[in-house]
Amino acid sequence: MARGFPNRFSTQYRCYSVSMLAGPNDRSDVEKGGKIIMPPSALDQLSRLNITYPMLFKLTNKNSDRMTHCGVLEFVADEGICYLPHWMMQNLLLEEGGLVQVESVNLMVATYSKFQPQSPDFLDITNPKAVLENALRNFACLTTGDVIAINYNEKIYELRVMETKPDKAVSIIECDMNVDFDAPLGYKEPERRTQNHDEPTAFTGSGNRLDGKTKGIEPSPAPLTANDIKRGIPNYDFKVGRITFIRNSRPQPRRNVEDDDAMNRFIAFSGQGQSLRKKGRKP
Repeated sequence: MARGFPNRFSTQYRCYSVSMLAGPNDRSDVEKGGKIIMPPSALDQLSRLNITYPMLFKLTNKNSDRMTHCGVLEFVADEGICYLPHWMMQNLLLEEGGLVQVESVNLMVATYSKFQPQSPDFLDITNPKAVLENALRNFACLTTGDVIAINYNEKIYELRVMETKPDKAVSIIECDMNVDFDAPLGYKEPERRTQNHDEPTAFTGSGNRLDGKTKGIEPSPAPLTANDIKRGIPNYDFKVGRITFIRNSRPQPRRNVEDDDAMNRFIAFSGQGQSLRKKGRKP
């Protein structure tokens, strides 16, 4: 827990939101962090005490028994008044002009923190961890249970501090802190759609040929059973060292008897030749 100093700073101020701060300059940057604006007299009093830098403070609303921790940005507020970010006033349940107790404290350096986004819209950010780490540069400390607000792309995102280590209130100035996220508030896991077997299967239709002809689809062959398989007939005339090839040849057509007789009577080169020269005449 927070440890007080021997000569600690402790006083009460009337608090207002940053939008009530008088001046020509726009101080909307105060809303983007976790630091407050105090009067110059606070700086004078703090400089006389044994203060360890950076200056960290504990803010307490005694009416609602709510407390948080913060840093200081500037000492330019009117006397008796301090200006707080709007999200900090909401955590303390403070209204404009309410009393807040401000005490100087010393906090341990953070090593771990866990946040819970208060809306599922935070998941729309491409790299939420990098966005949060960049936004925390404007904060000085974190308190477990607080709901902080960060500005990204002109939109406000709220995150609850679920856990901090090594203490419930830690300093995040120049620290090496691991950041983790819890499921956003109101987030529901997307339901997995079960496959309906009654739905049509893709690519079950019939195709069309370019020439207009229909192409028959042969049914897939039926699976063979043990009774459908016939064993071969062994070759009882097998001899060792002899290979016999049995082929299913087509039966030869039956020949006519007249064709057989004609083939038997035919003798090749049995005719008589004619000579161009006459016999008994010499050239």
